[in-house]
Amino acid sequence: MQKALINLLVLPVVWVSLILLGSFLFLISFLPKALSGRYYHYLGRIWCRLFVRGLDVDLRLVNNSQKDIPQRFILIANHPSALEDFGIPALFDIYPLAKAGVRDWFLLGRISEFAGTVFVERENSESRQQALTSLVKAAESGKNIAIFPEGGCKGRHIYERFHTGAFDVSLHTGLPILPVYLHYIDKDTFEWTRQTLIEKLWQIFLSDNNRAIYYVHDVLDPSKFTDKHQYAAYAHELFLQFESLYWSADE
Repeated sequence: MQKALINLLVLPVVWVSLILLGSFLFLISFLPKALSGRYYHYLGRIWCRLFVRGLDVDLRLVNNSQKDIPQRFILIANHPSALEDFGIPALFDIYPLAKAGVRDWFLLGRISEFAGTVFVERENSESRQQALTSLVKAAESGKNIAIFPEGGCKGRHIYERFHTGAFDVSLHTGLPILPVYLHYIDKDTFEWTRQTLIEKLWQIFLSDNNRAIYYVHDVLDPSKFTDKHQYAAYAHELFLQFESLYWSADE
């Protein structure tokens, strides 16, 4: 009852702020790309935080790393839902890799492109190579980048393999991989399957168990791997272990 009352008072304010900031970011995105910068990236992250709060999601970051998290890294995560497209930028100072179709999303696509998102057509080898080059340049310029190595939203379970792009960038730049396991308590509601983005976000908003936990683990040192395939296979096995661990805790 108390939570419902708080939401009744807070959520309208959050959504008004979300709409106003989103409109501002959308208008700014029509300026020359040279006028984009850290200020726009920072405002975009604030918008993501507002969006997560507007969906009434209890997003929590749990640091299970035994080491200090470096200032520069390549973040990898599993991709079971639509929420992480907003939740990861809300919590981490990163520039994401996204499928080319995101560029066509109304409002979000234009804002994402102006904010520095790198887009890739996953079925196009030339596009993948261009994305890899862009990611290496972004990493070398001092930006942290985020990649879903499953190659898209593959459902609640860790997909059968990881693509090697993130690990290739790590080997090229010497930047460590930061593994972040995304865990949603209400797996049925948060899992993104055949729904449209709007349908999925509405289902998340209506969820009776809105907790989302993002677990941070020890970084992976690229100097310990000989090639990108070995590196990707090792990370994939880690995520399978994370899934077993955190799912067991729910039972």
